[in-house]
Amino acid sequence: MAVVEGLGLSPTDCMKKVALSISCENLLDMDTFSKSDPLCLVLMNTSGTHWSEIGRTETIQNCLNPTFSKSFVVDYYFEVVQKLRFEVYDIDDDDCTLQDADFLGLMECTLGQIVSSRKLTRPLVMKDESPAGEGTITIFAEERTDSRAVVFEAAARKLDRKDFFGKSDPFLEFYKQTETGWKLAHRTEVVKNNLNPVWKPFRIPIQSLCGGDVEKVIKVECYDYNNSGSHELIGTFQTSLSQIQDATQTYAAEFECINTAKKHKKKRYKNSGVIILKQCKIVKEYSFLDYILGGCQINFTIAIDFTGSNGDPRSSQSLHYINPHGYNEYLAAIWAVGNVIQDYDSDKMFPAFGFGARIPPTWKVSHEFPINFNPSNPFCAAILCPADHYRRSDHRHGSDPQRYRRRLQTARVHHHCWGWRSGLQRHGDPGWRQRTFAFTYWRDCHA
Repeated sequence: MAVVEGLGLSPTDCMKKVALSISCENLLDMDTFSKSDPLCLVLMNTSGTHWSEIGRTETIQNCLNPTFSKSFVVDYYFEVVQKLRFEVYDIDDDDCTLQDADFLGLMECTLGQIVSSRKLTRPLVMKDESPAGEGTITIFAEERTDSRAVVFEAAARKLDRKDFFGKSDPFLEFYKQTETGWKLAHRTEVVKNNLNPVWKPFRIPIQSLCGGDVEKVIKVECYDYNNSGSHELIGTFQTSLSQIQDATQTYAAEFECINTAKKHKKKRYKNSGVIILKQCKIVKEYSFLDYILGGCQINFTIAIDFTGSNGDPRSSQSLHYINPHGYNEYLAAIWAVGNVIQDYDSDKMFPAFGFGARIPPTWKVSHEFPINFNPSNPFCAAILCPADHYRRSDHRHGSDPQRYRRRLQTARVHHHCWGWRSGLQRHGDPGWRQRTFAFTYWRDCHA
């Protein structure tokens, strides 16, 4: 394990969880009769020129200055240069892919630059490095030291009618108080044409909402959604988690939704509706490490594609061709995934199947066969075993097309029969005893 020179720290000592949130300003307007509908794609450079996707924000319609509510939690290593790439696209509809979307600009930086600045603003550039108009992107970094989250159930009653020909289309925004002002922590979905909406239950990381301080003031705003992107404020209120929790112990926390501008204009103004928080429950968000330390096991099933789409295994162009060094794409996949997964499976027994091959003695096509030819016990001991069985296989390839459904059903049956059930009540989450990880891996050359 590498040590940071002069500090005597291992990578684990220097690793921190960092939450990244994103906003943009002055984006290019690519739509003729409306504004762009931006989405931000976040990528990290893992090796060489390869970028891996961390995630994507939600799409905000008709907005050139978006503040995205979705944040991304990444592992920050002090001693490692971690390159990040932020790409912004105009997504015109739900079926629009990134390949079809208009490109609005990108920005590259390191995670260290964001962490050291806490708020990093850079201009967006096009792929040829020319300026993307006057567009800028801002990345906020916040260390995530508290793994708890707050689960809310929210509704409203008698909201103001904002639409001339219909009712309001309300949504809520929750804000955290910071040294520089209010920072968006969460945005709910829009409930169409409803003055008494009930929103789907949602959760907000407690650190994103109040920094872990339940007495800290938070702000909630209620808006009427407009397709133009110019959402109208219905009203707002301020409270704290402790105040909400105290109220929800008996029934529900109710807050008058106040529109200050409307209040100043009307003497008899009472409110613009009531926001109801029916549940406010603080829960622990378990990490993958929590699962493993609690005794949860990972099951790993291998399914190998022997269909004709792979080509003749005697040809060097085939994915099944084993070179003089005893290596091919399938073996690389088995070793790469299996060597990691096997550490989390106590008995190191892995079922391995093939499909799409003509197998002895009849040489008829089989879409389901254990590669050790033992249907009653398709398990292989340790990850080298399925690799050896595959290397020695004498199957004739050739069926087409690929059929995956039966493989997945078989994998599910084996994991229900042989899978692990881990009782993790000591973590305070009884539901964990029903959780089993199952990994099914296959290589499809057309993927």
